[in-house]
Amino acid sequence: MISAWTAADVRAAEEPLLEAGVPLMERASFALAVHVLREVAARRGPVRGARVVVLAGAGNNGGDALHAGAVLARRGLAVTAVLVAERFHAGGRAALELAGGRVVELFAAPERLDAVADDAARADVVLDGLVGIGARGPLRGLAQDAASGLVARIDRRAGADGPLTATADGRPWVVAVDVPSGIGVDDGAVAGPVLPADRTVTFGAVKPGLLLPPAARLAGEVSVVDIGLDLRPDGAGPSAVRRLEPADVGASWPVPGAADHKYTRGVVGVVAGTATYPGAAVLTTTAAVRTGAGMVRYRGSAEVGGRVLDARPEVVTAPGRVQSWVVGPGIPGDPETAHEGEADGLDDGQHERGRACLAAAAGRLAGTAGGPVPAVVDAGGLGLLDERVPAWFVLTPHAGELTALLRSRGEDVRRPDVEAEPLRWARRAHELTGATVLLKGGVTVVAGPGVAWAQADGPGWLATAGAGDVLAGVLGAMLAARSRDVVEDPALAAEVAAAAALVHGRAAQRANPGGPVAALDVAHAVPGEIGDLLAAV
Repeated sequence: MISAWTAADVRAAEEPLLEAGVPLMERASFALAVHVLREVAARRGPVRGARVVVLAGAGNNGGDALHAGAVLARRGLAVTAVLVAERFHAGGRAALELAGGRVVELFAAPERLDAVADDAARADVVLDGLVGIGARGPLRGLAQDAASGLVARIDRRAGADGPLTATADGRPWVVAVDVPSGIGVDDGAVAGPVLPADRTVTFGAVKPGLLLPPAARLAGEVSVVDIGLDLRPDGAGPSAVRRLEPADVGASWPVPGAADHKYTRGVVGVVAGTATYPGAAVLTTTAAVRTGAGMVRYRGSAEVGGRVLDARPEVVTAPGRVQSWVVGPGIPGDPETAHEGEADGLDDGQHERGRACLAAAAGRLAGTAGGPVPAVVDAGGLGLLDERVPAWFVLTPHAGELTALLRSRGEDVRRPDVEAEPLRWARRAHELTGATVLLKGGVTVVAGPGVAWAQADGPGWLATAGAGDVLAGVLGAMLAARSRDVVEDPALAAEVAAAAALVHGRAAQRANPGGPVAALDVAHAVPGEIGDLLAAV
């Protein structure tokens, strides 16, 4: 599991070490230089003569970058440091100059910006140390101008003929020092220009902005350097954001034993699809079956039920006890709460069925066998929610659906706001509804009681019609298998949701590596992916 810690957590962990004289900057800068040397050697061959431009600001990241530049200069690389702030790390500058590096005081001659940007765009490597993790908001002043100018020139050079550089398309290899300068370190927001990194070398711990959208796509590959921080002291709270890795999911997967039967494996109830959108019912039930549910019960019209049985004859259409519900895929929005255009078509009685099943899942129906159970609420099911629901309800909206849900509860928010700050608004939806919220996207964000997850396991090809229906079925089966535990532990629903996002994303990769996938292909790839996850434990 990857745990990300806030800037405040990291600074608090650094403080006792700094007071004890531990050379944290030397550790960080040497490790940064080693990463650069390895990558340049792999991409370019001989490192001697490779050109490196260091963009250094006033923070400690600027000092790390300058000291790393000194190590690289001593190895024979041609290093130029560009100082964008009058307050710079004097020790780092002195070390660089002693090692033979060159320094450009851009803060003293801002008219040289264009020439500096041109030079950086022709380099083999650019180290981005413009700001540290204590910075807030967008880049400003010369730091902003330097990042914007270099981004523009790299865009023009990409793919152009030119000297051999550290990347195949003729642009410099960009290394972010700790974090890409200008991202929201703690929330992943991107409020202004950011120089996209090919690799981020981060110190002590991953920062939340490296996992969270939209900043995560600007971080490239993330390497963590251990500099000796203790981020789990007595009394410390949990990490700010977490990301599951395949081994975590395989280790926690409930594998049936010899004494298990279909009812102990987990029974999933599905309220999905209408005559207008019957495919959603087929996709959701197929995904639940393929994920390993002991039984899948379908609730819907006879017409759609027939389509489901044609595709999946093992699905049961008779009523009975379930251990999780999936409500909403392929169902039009509730006419009483939907915005214009969301409630097109007949609901085939699915609104009434959905409300009843959600009431049973919440434990609000007298005489309900087995008590409350987890529920996945997707698409049209979101409009069927009560004002407050339990944390074992997992809502699975995309950004547009989350916007509508928030606005229905009085929030003045638009879709671009949600896309700019996904974690903030997923957490707000959790606060307003009580539910666990899985916000779908290129990076899927999950917010639950006291916990947040960010998963980036699927390819861009997964943005296709029906993929959300498959995710709902996968998640429904996973919740059913751990039904009682999820109801008893408010935070577990979020972890299971994050695990479902991982399985869903990796199944899409498996279905057609590097190429387009259809939703049904993803569902059919799930069993093989689960097998690989289990085999790797």
